[in-house]
Amino acid sequence: MMPASMNIEKINLEEAARIALAECIELKKQENVLIIANPDTEQAEIAQAFFEQAEEMGASPRLLFQPVKTQADYAEDEVIEAIEAAPPVILSISTEKLGKDRKRLSSPLKAPDGRSFDHIFHYLLHGISAIRAIWTPGITKDMFIRTVPVDYLKMRAAADRLSALLTQASVVMVKSPGGTDISFSIQGRKAMRDDGDFRSAGKGGNLPAGEVFISPAIKSAEGTIVFDGSISDIEGDIVIQKPIACTVCGGYVMGIEGGEEADRLEKALMRGLNMASRLLHQQGMAPETALSYGTNARHIGEFGIGLNPAARIGGNMLEDEKVLGTIHFAIGSNYDEDAPALIHLDGLVKSPTVVLLMPTGEEITIMEHGALSMVAALTE
Repeated sequence: MMPASMNIEKINLEEAARIALAECIELKKQENVLIIANPDTEQAEIAQAFFEQAEEMGASPRLLFQPVKTQADYAEDEVIEAIEAAPPVILSISTEKLGKDRKRLSSPLKAPDGRSFDHIFHYLLHGISAIRAIWTPGITKDMFIRTVPVDYLKMRAAADRLSALLTQASVVMVKSPGGTDISFSIQGRKAMRDDGDFRSAGKGGNLPAGEVFISPAIKSAEGTIVFDGSISDIEGDIVIQKPIACTVCGGYVMGIEGGEEADRLEKALMRGLNMASRLLHQQGMAPETALSYGTNARHIGEFGIGLNPAARIGGNMLEDEKVLGTIHFAIGSNYDEDAPALIHLDGLVKSPTVVLLMPTGEEITIMEHGALSMVAALTE
């Protein structure tokens, strides 16, 4: 929780960084901290604030810079090597993305539970729970100062209730005034949460924090998604002017209608397919693996619910997907690591109604026209 004596209107970059290290990471003295950023950017200033505050807290930070990376780029070898050292805390303060892991894309790492990971970062975090982490693709100083100092106890309580219900539910049904009408199975899936609690090994997430999310069962989604808030593109996030209607069959986006934004989304999905094809020819990826990556570029990989009361829609998906009262879907890779893709494109749906079908046959409405009664404590 933010210290009661601290006035949110007077918080600066350094104080916000200290709140994040104390409240979200629970940084300990003498811990090694790897901070990765891009030089001469707004994100570099945030990374520097993290570095200075980590030093003041008695930790041993290391700040490493690499050029800006998109979803189509590889991380620098020096960055991958630094991550391989498995420092207990890793902060990726990126303008866009951390960058792909060239080595693991062609030769994935196997976790003890059998899951396959195509990035050393994900393997250390989710595969063997060796690190605690924060990643902030597209963070700005204004966003950081405004959305990091929130009441994490209330946010985590809301995430507790929502994640428990989603994990128990069999089916999710979503409708919205914009035309979204879709259902999908989450049977056997476990809800995940980005609630700012990265205090133990194997935990990590975004800043700003504030969402609960789950991977729809493979090939289960049927219906229509109408994105009408904002959407991420390989080249950058955009606020949607003309809604994008996506027809989903068997879990895959089969048709896209709308204006210029719809055309950009179609091109991005095609690029996800082409990226997989290049891996086949340039990196020696097995043909069946490349086909899976290419096909999954159109698969519905995530359903999420925003929980951050300080977040607002502005064309930056890092913040947009956390907006309280919205939901989002992602097209591309999922978080259960069983539908890998080379892209993950989030899109917002405004004012949705979300109903869960439980195994008992009971229907539970968790959001109605954008009002999420279960997180009322966040807006008191």
